[in-house]
Amino acid sequence: MEAYKREFIQFLESAGVLKFGDFIAKSGRRIPYFINAGEIKTGDQIAKLGQFYAKSYLEKVGNKRTVLYGPAYKGIPIAVAASIGLSATGLDVPFFFNRKEAKDHGEGGIFVGYLPKAGDEIVIVEDVITAGTAIRESMENLKGLEGTKIAATFVMVDRKEKGKGEEGKSAMQEVSDEFGFPVYSVVDVYDIIEYLREDEKNAENVDRIVKYLEVNGAKA
Repeated sequence: MEAYKREFIQFLESAGVLKFGDFIAKSGRRIPYFINAGEIKTGDQIAKLGQFYAKSYLEKVGNKRTVLYGPAYKGIPIAVAASIGLSATGLDVPFFFNRKEAKDHGEGGIFVGYLPKAGDEIVIVEDVITAGTAIRESMENLKGLEGTKIAATFVMVDRKEKGKGEEGKSAMQEVSDEFGFPVYSVVDVYDIIEYLREDEKNAENVDRIVKYLEVNGAKA
Protein backbone atom coordinates (compact mmCIF):
# COMPACT_ATOMS: atom_id res chain seq x y z
CA MET A 1 0.00 0.00 0.00
CA GLU A 2 1.26 3.48 -0.86
CA ALA A 3 2.34 5.50 2.17
CA TYR A 4 -0.19 8.27 1.56
CA LYS A 5 -3.05 5.74 1.59
CA ARG A 6 -1.99 4.46 5.01
CA GLU A 7 -1.67 8.03 6.25
CA PHE A 8 -5.13 8.80 4.87
CA ILE A 9 -6.77 5.89 6.69
CA GLN A 10 -4.98 6.88 9.90
CA PHE A 11 -6.25 10.42 9.39
CA LEU A 12 -9.85 9.26 8.82
CA GLU A 13 -9.74 7.15 11.97
CA SER A 14 -8.15 9.81 14.17
CA ALA A 15 -10.64 12.44 12.97
CA GLY A 16 -13.58 10.14 13.74
CA VAL A 17 -14.59 9.99 10.08
CA LEU A 18 -13.97 6.24 9.94
CA LYS A 19 -15.63 4.26 12.71
CA PHE A 20 -16.08 0.57 13.37
CA GLY A 21 -19.10 -1.05 14.99
CA ASP A 22 -22.68 -1.79 13.99
CA PHE A 23 -24.40 0.78 11.79
CA ILE A 24 -27.39 1.04 9.47
CA ALA A 25 -26.64 2.48 6.02
CA LYS A 26 -29.11 4.48 3.89
CA SER A 27 -29.53 1.30 1.86
CA GLY A 28 -30.86 -0.42 4.97
CA ARG A 29 -27.86 -2.73 5.16
CA ARG A 30 -26.23 -3.33 8.53
CA ILE A 31 -22.62 -2.32 8.03
CA PRO A 32 -19.54 -2.98 10.22
CA TYR A 33 -17.92 0.38 9.51
CA PHE A 34 -19.15 3.88 8.85
CA ILE A 35 -17.71 6.91 7.03
CA ASN A 36 -18.97 10.38 7.89
CA ALA A 37 -17.21 13.42 6.42
CA GLY A 38 -19.32 15.57 8.75
CA GLU A 39 -16.89 14.66 11.55
CA ILE A 40 -14.25 16.91 9.96
CA LYS A 41 -14.60 20.04 12.06
CA THR A 42 -11.30 21.93 12.22
CA GLY A 43 -9.13 23.92 9.86
CA ASP A 44 -6.26 21.49 10.22
CA GLN A 45 -8.48 18.51 9.42
CA ILE A 46 -10.08 20.02 6.33
CA ALA A 47 -6.67 21.18 5.10
CA LYS A 48 -5.31 17.64 5.41
CA LEU A 49 -8.35 16.21 3.62
CA GLY A 50 -7.73 18.62 0.75
CA GLN A 51 -4.11 17.52 0.51
CA PHE A 52 -5.14 13.87 0.20
CA TYR A 53 -7.70 14.66 -2.50
CA ALA A 54 -5.05 16.72 -4.31
CA LYS A 55 -2.61 13.80 -4.13
CA SER A 56 -5.21 11.43 -5.59
CA TYR A 57 -6.19 13.97 -8.27
CA LEU A 58 -2.61 14.41 -9.45
CA GLU A 59 -2.12 10.64 -9.47
CA LYS A 60 -5.22 9.99 -11.59
CA VAL A 61 -5.74 13.17 -13.66
CA GLY A 62 -2.28 14.65 -13.68
CA ASN A 63 -1.33 18.32 -13.80
CA LYS A 64 -4.48 19.18 -15.75
CA ARG A 65 -6.65 22.20 -15.01
CA THR A 66 -10.29 21.25 -14.56
CA VAL A 67 -13.13 22.74 -12.50
CA LEU A 68 -14.00 21.19 -9.14
CA TYR A 69 -17.69 20.80 -8.28
CA GLY A 70 -18.75 20.14 -4.69
CA PRO A 71 -22.38 19.03 -4.30
CA ALA A 72 -24.18 20.54 -1.31
CA TYR A 73 -23.58 20.05 1.46
CA LYS A 74 -20.61 17.81 2.31
CA GLY A 75 -19.06 18.25 -1.11
CA ILE A 76 -18.70 22.01 -0.63
CA PRO A 77 -15.82 22.04 1.89
CA ILE A 78 -14.20 19.13 0.04
CA ALA A 79 -14.13 21.11 -3.22
CA VAL A 80 -12.68 24.17 -1.47
CA ALA A 81 -10.09 22.10 0.40
CA ALA A 82 -9.08 20.12 -2.70
CA SER A 83 -8.61 23.32 -4.71
CA ILE A 84 -6.39 24.72 -1.93
CA GLY A 85 -4.46 21.43 -1.84
CA LEU A 86 -3.90 21.58 -5.60
CA SER A 87 -2.94 25.26 -5.41
CA ALA A 88 -0.16 24.34 -2.98
CA THR A 89 1.30 22.10 -5.71
CA GLY A 90 1.18 24.91 -8.26
CA LEU A 91 -2.07 23.89 -9.97
CA ASP A 92 -4.69 26.61 -9.55
CA VAL A 93 -8.15 25.24 -10.32
CA PRO A 94 -11.52 26.98 -9.91
CA PHE A 95 -14.38 25.49 -7.92
CA PHE A 96 -18.13 25.87 -7.59
CA PHE A 97 -21.02 24.30 -5.73
CA ASN A 98 -24.79 24.28 -5.79
CA ARG A 99 -27.51 25.68 -3.62
CA LYS A 100 -30.25 23.32 -2.55
CA GLU A 101 -32.77 25.84 -3.85
CA ALA A 102 -32.33 28.25 -6.75
CA LYS A 103 -31.87 31.90 -5.79
CA ASP A 104 -34.32 34.27 -7.49
CA HIS A 105 -32.54 37.52 -6.56
CA GLY A 106 -29.01 38.91 -6.71
CA GLU A 107 -26.92 36.79 -9.07
CA GLY A 108 -29.66 34.14 -9.14
CA GLY A 109 -29.31 30.51 -10.16
CA ILE A 110 -28.31 27.43 -8.21
CA PHE A 111 -24.53 27.69 -8.50
CA VAL A 112 -22.05 29.60 -6.36
CA GLY A 113 -18.43 30.23 -7.33
CA TYR A 114 -16.91 29.78 -10.76
CA LEU A 115 -19.50 29.20 -13.49
CA PRO A 116 -18.13 26.65 -16.00
CA LYS A 117 -17.93 27.69 -19.64
CA ALA A 118 -18.12 25.69 -22.86
CA GLY A 119 -15.00 23.57 -23.16
CA ASP A 120 -14.44 23.25 -19.40
CA GLU A 121 -13.98 19.81 -17.86
CA ILE A 122 -15.60 19.29 -14.48
CA VAL A 123 -14.46 16.98 -11.68
CA ILE A 124 -17.07 16.14 -9.03
CA VAL A 125 -15.72 15.71 -5.49
CA GLU A 126 -17.85 13.86 -2.94
CA ASP A 127 -17.34 12.00 0.34
CA VAL A 128 -18.62 8.53 -0.58
CA ILE A 129 -20.89 6.81 -3.09
CA THR A 130 -23.33 4.32 -1.64
CA ALA A 131 -26.09 3.88 -4.22
CA GLY A 132 -25.07 6.66 -6.61
CA THR A 133 -28.13 8.81 -5.80
CA ALA A 134 -26.12 11.95 -5.00
CA ILE A 135 -24.10 11.68 -8.23
CA ARG A 136 -27.29 11.34 -10.27
CA GLU A 137 -28.63 14.47 -8.57
CA SER A 138 -25.38 16.25 -9.45
CA MET A 139 -25.69 15.18 -13.08
CA GLU A 140 -29.20 16.59 -13.15
CA ASN A 141 -27.90 19.92 -11.79
CA LEU A 142 -24.96 20.04 -14.20
CA LYS A 143 -26.79 19.09 -17.40
CA GLY A 144 -27.65 22.74 -18.11
CA LEU A 145 -23.99 23.73 -18.41
CA GLU A 146 -23.78 23.49 -22.17
CA GLY A 147 -20.48 22.55 -23.74
CA THR A 148 -18.96 21.22 -20.53
CA LYS A 149 -17.81 17.68 -19.85
CA ILE A 150 -17.68 15.67 -16.62
CA ALA A 151 -14.14 14.31 -16.57
CA ALA A 152 -14.23 12.28 -13.33
CA THR A 153 -15.56 11.93 -9.81
CA PHE A 154 -13.44 11.55 -6.68
CA VAL A 155 -14.58 10.16 -3.34
CA MET A 156 -12.80 9.33 -0.09
CA VAL A 157 -13.51 5.60 0.06
CA ASP A 158 -14.74 3.02 -2.42
CA ARG A 159 -16.83 0.64 -0.33
CA LYS A 160 -16.68 -2.02 -3.09
CA GLU A 161 -20.31 -2.85 -2.35
CA LYS A 162 -22.64 -4.13 -5.04
CA GLY A 163 -24.99 -1.58 -6.49
CA LYS A 164 -28.62 -1.91 -7.51
CA GLY A 165 -28.07 -3.88 -10.70
CA GLU A 166 -28.07 -7.64 -11.11
CA GLU A 167 -24.58 -7.86 -12.62
CA GLY A 168 -22.83 -7.60 -9.26
CA LYS A 169 -21.08 -4.35 -10.18
CA SER A 170 -20.15 -1.86 -7.49
CA ALA A 171 -22.19 1.32 -7.12
CA MET A 172 -19.14 3.27 -8.30
CA GLN A 173 -18.78 1.11 -11.40
CA GLU A 174 -22.49 1.48 -12.15
CA VAL A 175 -22.15 5.27 -12.01
CA SER A 176 -19.08 5.13 -14.25
CA ASP A 177 -20.85 2.90 -16.78
CA GLU A 178 -24.04 4.97 -16.73
CA PHE A 179 -22.42 8.35 -17.27
CA GLY A 180 -19.20 7.47 -19.06
CA PHE A 181 -16.59 8.95 -16.75
CA PRO A 182 -14.22 7.30 -14.24
CA VAL A 183 -14.96 7.33 -10.50
CA TYR A 184 -11.84 7.36 -8.35
CA SER A 185 -11.31 6.95 -4.63
CA VAL A 186 -8.41 7.92 -2.41
CA VAL A 187 -8.62 4.45 -0.82
CA ASP A 188 -10.97 1.47 -0.96
CA VAL A 189 -12.27 -0.95 1.64
CA TYR A 190 -9.55 -3.48 0.81
CA ASP A 191 -6.93 -0.84 1.64
CA ILE A 192 -8.69 -0.42 4.98
CA ILE A 193 -8.61 -4.17 5.55
CA GLU A 194 -4.89 -4.28 4.72
CA TYR A 195 -4.28 -1.40 7.13
CA LEU A 196 -6.27 -3.08 9.92
CA ARG A 197 -4.42 -6.36 9.49
CA GLU A 198 -1.19 -4.64 10.49
CA ASP A 199 -2.37 -4.71 14.12
CA GLU A 200 -3.76 -7.92 15.67
CA LYS A 201 -6.13 -5.97 17.90
CA ASN A 202 -8.16 -5.20 14.78
CA ALA A 203 -8.80 -8.86 13.98
CA GLU A 204 -12.49 -8.70 14.95
CA ASN A 205 -13.13 -5.67 12.72
CA VAL A 206 -11.32 -7.32 9.82
CA ASP A 207 -13.39 -10.48 10.24
CA ARG A 208 -16.68 -8.54 10.32
CA ILE A 209 -15.81 -6.48 7.23
CA VAL A 210 -14.66 -9.53 5.27
CA LYS A 211 -17.86 -11.40 6.12
CA TYR A 212 -19.93 -8.37 5.15
CA LEU A 213 -18.22 -8.16 1.78
CA GLU A 214 -18.79 -11.87 1.17
CA VAL A 215 -22.52 -11.06 1.12
CA ASN A 216 -22.63 -7.46 -0.09
CA GLY A 217 -19.36 -7.02 -1.95
CA ALA A 218 -19.26 -6.25 -5.66
CA LYS A 219 -18.45 -9.18 -7.93
CA ALA A 220 -17.16 -7.02 -10.79
